[in-house]
Amino acid sequence: MNLFDVYPLYPVEPVRGCGSYVYDVEGQEYLDLYGGHAVISIGHAHPHYVEAISKQVAALGFYSNSVENSLQREFAERLGKACGYEDYRLFLCNSGAEANENAIKLASFQSGKEKVLAFSRAFHGRTSGAVAATDNPKIVSPFNRTKNVEFVALNDLEAVEAKLAEGGFCAVLIEGIQGVAGIQCPTDEFLRGLREVTTRYGVTLILDEIQSGYGRTGKFFAHQWAGIRPDMITVAKGIANGFPMGGVLIGPQFEAWYGMLGTTFGGNHLACAAGLAVLDVIENEKLIENANEVGEYLLAELRKMPRLKEVRGRGLMIGIEIEGSAAELRRRLLFEKHIFTGGAGATTVRLLPALGVGRKEADRFLAAFAELINE
Repeated sequence: MNLFDVYPLYPVEPVRGCGSYVYDVEGQEYLDLYGGHAVISIGHAHPHYVEAISKQVAALGFYSNSVENSLQREFAERLGKACGYEDYRLFLCNSGAEANENAIKLASFQSGKEKVLAFSRAFHGRTSGAVAATDNPKIVSPFNRTKNVEFVALNDLEAVEAKLAEGGFCAVLIEGIQGVAGIQCPTDEFLRGLREVTTRYGVTLILDEIQSGYGRTGKFFAHQWAGIRPDMITVAKGIANGFPMGGVLIGPQFEAWYGMLGTTFGGNHLACAAGLAVLDVIENEKLIENANEVGEYLLAELRKMPRLKEVRGRGLMIGIEIEGSAAELRRRLLFEKHIFTGGAGATTVRLLPALGVGRKEADRFLAAFAELINE
């Protein structure tokens, strides 16, 4: 049996990692400024993380959600304190797409309505409901297409209000920062307006913080820069530093009943051990503060470079718009400079490094990047 060929692959195989670096089968070192799509939040092979997972799997790796699991309660309490949502409740699942699916489902249960309003160039996942709310027709199959999702332009509050006035909407779904779209930021003013208008129309506001959350922007969640509180928040990626885990933070106004939501693997013992270790490291090593400091340094230095079209982002979620092919520039960064970066569209280079990345790594990237774009 061969693999189903859906991923274009670089001819590089990382087999070992440490902090912000990975090493291939031949021992070549690479600076990792992408973290596998923002997944590596506390760095590769962090000793505390390795120890926590090792201890847990030696004790109990898995049992189902039909029995008590005190690790889930501990994780929910710790997460609530870390992010400032102690009065919310947590549903644990396995991925960002699942988190968004469950958030939409819960909003629809609550309101009895079926429509979701999303935004141009949004990406919310590849499962059935999440991909229907993703603005990319190429990955939406005929089965996934539905009249229950509509799109308006990001930062267009008048368009949002006009749609909500039509009725029938259970939720507005928005990313804290659009990642796959190339680091497109909703303005703070727009998010504040969005909170007001969804409240006025009785529509659930869901913040997809799967890529933009967990300290990446210099606050725990990107929407916290705008000072708002959504009704639900979805999380994944950096939540467990590579262990598959996702979750929905659910406001106190939602009622739960047995069987409403469910999952086999969500919130399993290993996932919770990994998630708790991530919270430990974020707190003990002040990684959110570091993300803000090093991210602002990178953004400031990049904005000094004259040949760039635009530099977007907050903290360690950065999009660099270039003249020419981002794919070719990323290929050269990887094979000539041994630096992993990400892409988003034809002309955007995306940076999503571990939250503990330092000035030394930032300067190495800046020097390599400047050399290549100035040729």
